[in-house]
Amino acid sequence: MKDVTPLSEGWNLLHDGSPLPAQVPGCVHTDLLDAGLIPDPFIGMNEHEVAWVGRRDWTYTRPLDLPPSAHERTDLVFEGLDTAAEIAVGGDLLGRTRNMHRSYRFDVTGRSGELSVRFTSAYTEAEAVKELVGERPNVYPEPSQYIRKMASGFGWDWGPTVVTAGIWKPVRLETWSTARIDRVRPVVTVADGAGRVELRVEVERTESGRSRALTAHATVAGAEATAVVEGDRATLVLEVPDPALWWPRGYGEQPLYDVELTLLGADAADSGPLPLDTWHRRIGFRTVRLDRSEDEHGTGFAFVVNGVRVFARGVNWIPDDVLPSRITSDRYRRRLEQAAAANVDLVRVWGGGLYESEAFYDACDELGLMVWQDFLFACSAYPEEPPLRGEVEAEARENVVRLMPHPSLVLWNGNNENLWGFRDWGWESELAGATWGEGYYLGVLPRIVAELDPTRPYTAGSPWSGSWEHHPNDPAHGTHHSWEVWNRLDHGEYRASVPRFVAEFGWQAPPAISTLRRALPGEDLAPDSPGMLHHQKAEDGNGKLNRGVARHFALPDGDFDRWHYLTQVVQARAVAAGIEHWRSHWPVCAGTIVWQLNDCWPVSSWAAIDGDERLKPLYHELRRVYADRLVTVQPEGDGLAVALANQSADAWDTEVLLRRLTTDGTTLARTRLTARAGARSVTRLAVPDDLLPTPHSPKEYLVAEADGLRSFHFAARDRDTDYPTPRFEVEVRPVTGGGDRVDVVVTAHTLVRDLLLQADRLGPDASADRGLVTLLPGEQARITVSGVSGVSGVSGVSGVSGLSADRVREAIFCVEGS
Repeated sequence: MKDVTPLSEGWNLLHDGSPLPAQVPGCVHTDLLDAGLIPDPFIGMNEHEVAWVGRRDWTYTRPLDLPPSAHERTDLVFEGLDTAAEIAVGGDLLGRTRNMHRSYRFDVTGRSGELSVRFTSAYTEAEAVKELVGERPNVYPEPSQYIRKMASGFGWDWGPTVVTAGIWKPVRLETWSTARIDRVRPVVTVADGAGRVELRVEVERTESGRSRALTAHATVAGAEATAVVEGDRATLVLEVPDPALWWPRGYGEQPLYDVELTLLGADAADSGPLPLDTWHRRIGFRTVRLDRSEDEHGTGFAFVVNGVRVFARGVNWIPDDVLPSRITSDRYRRRLEQAAAANVDLVRVWGGGLYESEAFYDACDELGLMVWQDFLFACSAYPEEPPLRGEVEAEARENVVRLMPHPSLVLWNGNNENLWGFRDWGWESELAGATWGEGYYLGVLPRIVAELDPTRPYTAGSPWSGSWEHHPNDPAHGTHHSWEVWNRLDHGEYRASVPRFVAEFGWQAPPAISTLRRALPGEDLAPDSPGMLHHQKAEDGNGKLNRGVARHFALPDGDFDRWHYLTQVVQARAVAAGIEHWRSHWPVCAGTIVWQLNDCWPVSSWAAIDGDERLKPLYHELRRVYADRLVTVQPEGDGLAVALANQSADAWDTEVLLRRLTTDGTTLARTRLTARAGARSVTRLAVPDDLLPTPHSPKEYLVAEADGLRSFHFAARDRDTDYPTPRFEVEVRPVTGGGDRVDVVVTAHTLVRDLLLQADRLGPDASADRGLVTLLPGEQARITVSGVSGVSGVSGVSGVSGLSADRVREAIFCVEGS
């Protein structure tokens, strides 16, 4: 049987000719941080202080002393090298690499001496390729399109420029004889209630193993199959009667099945088969297709899983750390559990990042999170000549086969915004006929997917209308990226169109206050303070933030805490406005993917979870608007409608209470409407004329309620609304058996709009289970705060009284009258 020995210990990083202890997996930045030789690039403006690291060459070394072995062959296997490297043993070159997104295997049988991995600066490698292929346009002024490396490490409009190098994934020795399993491609299908697993197996043989008889044996769900290996290939087919289907979360369960494959060879005495190598994966049985039918609205784009059309409730995923070797399995699990808890059912792995590790996709399989996987091209024109073309094809082949066992994976996408860029961003004239990536997206990649993974759909890009017959970002055809609203308009303008599928849209806000205090120590925080501006990477980001606030509120002058709160309110409201509108138009619109779930460092961005893992109010708002059932008031003609969006499998029979109120608490009119929203459907109810608030009235608003769900429609902007001075009481109550948790009970005496308890203002480890909440006079809200044991004066339940109501009140914000 093959033996595996991890090589995670004993590495050194050469720094100015001297060895430093190195962590593998890791990168140069993490090793230099551990040695105290560079400051944390996430703090203050230290990003500039570490820029030199990415422009140097670096070498990792360790002894390679192979113990005696009865095996014929020893391989050195790198799961990932970042990025352009030369690998040598005892001074003899084994090979060169130039792709972060591939694995590498080298025969080191009988070799010993110093193992060295010398990394050339990514800038040097990119410039050399650029000299070969010529210049290509890029949205950002860095050479990411000339090297197969995580593009966002070169900086993005939410990320720092921290250009890494290192052995970023595990490395190991494999010793084996006769033959080993080289690749297994599982094609999993289900039809007429029966499952089928077709394993396409490829093996590598030693010289002495070329004439040996080999067999492959596989099992799954009680089914077995055996096949003779002819040359270096075998195909095994396993039939599974009546398998339980894998469903996205909210649609059913996520049963997973273990597939076990063993490669067998006869021993020297021909006394029977001996196991040589094994392969194991978990699979799920399900069908997935894209409905791209043409209809009276244009060209659709809807996921159909196991025959059921799905409104995709999605988030965009970026690398969770700009130093990706630091992302652990636990961190993946934590972040994806947060997504599932926010009622997300689809995660798009964006094309400027990574093909994530197995832990990411394993968690998605278990949590029922569908994965939309971009191939790694983003916001640039990519040369199609060597050496990049061969790297692109090899990278795509490896990762398609690596990821295809995962039932959560539902779509391969060719690129992010490059087809749109060619049409609208001046690339066509700048390129003057040079290659730019179209051959990848419309040729190489769909061919590879069709050959290797025919069970999944492929789309050429996002956005993409399906062909050049329509504009790539035409909202009526295929996928759409909605960025005009954030860039130039008020968030109410999301209601101006009904795209078939919104694959990107979003609104910015700063991170939590404790995140800012940690990242900008000692800074007198202001929207335009030096550290705040440095941790704002978007073009005119603060200008857009301020204009977004000013359209609805008086822009605070010199009150950072108020500005911070209002930007959070506008971010949450903006994203909710888009989702509520688009959900109310299901099935014409078949999904939304918010930009973005997560951050890779502390920064003002579109994320719902900031770089220190703190939840913004947007996160809680996603949980509300992505719930199976949603009540929303929407403009309709000259009036209003209440839309009941029901994504559950059961019909929703309910009574809708409508109240027309004034800001001082007076009820002007009320009525109850009986309604039914069928399973996976939307019902719209016209608001009766006497319930419609007087247009632009500063005093009137509408409340629609059903089964504990609520939606508001105010007739005027906040800055024009005659809000009363908010009055409310705060009480702190211990949670029985709650450890470090307390309940904060807020009782409103007036209308209190968008109340927010920023729990981290009480202590950096404190968090609240609710975001924005609007209370009518006499109503109560219960907010559970966790992590209070770390708050000064509080030491668990016995010391909860130390957390005074007055102190909690200081961390509470709400909309105030002008």
